[in-house]
This record gives sequence, C-alpha cells and structure tokens, in this order.
Amino acid sequence: MSDEENRRVLGLLAQDDTLRAFASLVLGVTDGLSPKVLARLAAGGLAVRGEDGAWRAAPEKFRELLRTRAAEPSDAVGAEERLLRTFLVDGRLTTMPTKRDKKLVVLRYISRVFEPGVRYSEKDVNVALRAFHDDYAALRRYLVDEDLLSRHDNVYWRSGGPVEL
Repeated sequence: MSDEENRRVLGLLAQDDTLRAFASLVLGVTDGLSPKVLARLAAGGLAVRGEDGAWRAAPEKFRELLRTRAAEPSDAVGAEERLLRTFLVDGRLTTMPTKRDKKLVVLRYISRVFEPGVRYSEKDVNVALRAFHDDYAALRRYLVDEDLLSRHDNVYWRSGGPVEL
C-alpha cells in the first residue's frame, strides 16, 4: 500500500463525519448515514456494499495497512523510534537498557533537552532529568560518562549527541 493510500485512509478517519459513519458501520448501524459519506468511505476502502445492498465496515483495510507497514524495510530512524517507544512511555523512562548501543540511543534522545552552548547548574540539570526518571542522578552520571554532558565546578553543558537544525 502506498503512502498516498495510507494518508487517504487516515485522512478519512480524521474527519468527524466519516469517523462517525465508520464507527456506525462497525457497530452495524446503517440507518441515517449519508450516501455521500458512505461513498467516501467506500472509495477509501473502509466500507463495502454487500450483494444485498447493505453497507458494512471493511476493517480488513486496517489489516492490509499493518501488513504493508510491517513488510517495509526499517531504516535507522524507524528502529530508533521503536526502541525509544520500548523504553519511554509517555515521555518517562521505564527502565534503562542494559546493552550499551540501546542505552546510547536513549541517552542521546534525553540529551536533546539541553541546548548546545548553554551552561546549566546542577539543579537545572536535575530538574530537566527528573522529567524523564526519578533517578536523575544516575541519568546525569550516564550522560557525563558517555560524553553527552560535560561538567566542571558543578556547571554542565551539552558536549555531544544529535543537534536539531
């Protein structure tokens, strides 16, 4: 399935009227649905008309979307995003990866909260890291050990990691 088809399906579900109509079809309620909206759902592959003329939802479209997305080769960015979703839930670090390469991905992500060229007090670093995990001291130590943060006289600055342009 192409990216355009993905966008079309998601675009249909982003519209209130088509989302409500699709939900009604899933629940088996077809009374009062606009023919125009049903035609849009059908064009997107989310609704089909049976031989008896009754409309029904086509959830198999979602299975098709998932199959094609799973079959696509993953790139490095996609792999990093999946790894981050594994270890970060709602922006909070659930557990620190034990493998160094995975730990570096998480630490590089966390290091982005610090602006390059800005000096931070230890208190400011602790506050920023506490947003990720209650053991902010361990996070701070990991960042320093991996040369993502540097420290001198309790003043910290970002010394590594990716930079947003």
